[in-house]
Amino acid sequence: MLGEHRYTVRSTWTGDRGSGTSGYRDYDRAVTLEIAGKPTVLASSDKPFRGDPSRWNPEDLLLASLSECHLLSYLHACVQAGVVVVGYEDEASGLMVEDGRGGGAFREVVLRPRVTVADASMTEAATAAHAQANAWCFIANSVNFPVRHEPTVVVADS
Repeated sequence: MLGEHRYTVRSTWTGDRGSGTSGYRDYDRAVTLEIAGKPTVLASSDKPFRGDPSRWNPEDLLLASLSECHLLSYLHACVQAGVVVVGYEDEASGLMVEDGRGGGAFREVVLRPRVTVADASMTEAATAAHAQANAWCFIANSVNFPVRHEPTVVVADS
């Protein structure tokens, strides 16, 4: 099925301390992210940028989006390949580099999925399914930096 899909989110700055953005240190970076029918996400900038480290920041959300998109695409690829996945965890990491002009960019993201399959005969196909998942992941296809995969496949205890 081909089509266009639109997404909406409301981002609301909640960090006015009473003087707005009168100075760089005079406001909080607190934000709420809302989508109708879903829990509100409390967000901020990252701690090095005067943010609240207890809240999600844009970099966290980008990394989480890449990890979850790969996971969901991978599960679909495994169904197509006849692989029964019984567990999946990812320890993803990303490298962002500042450019010295106030901006920066991610240089890469590495996904480290640990997949558990139902039977040893599925190991090779389970490993190969990561390539298909990468090709199907809408988020990975939308970024301008490499998203690498370092998967581990293990067999469930019988």
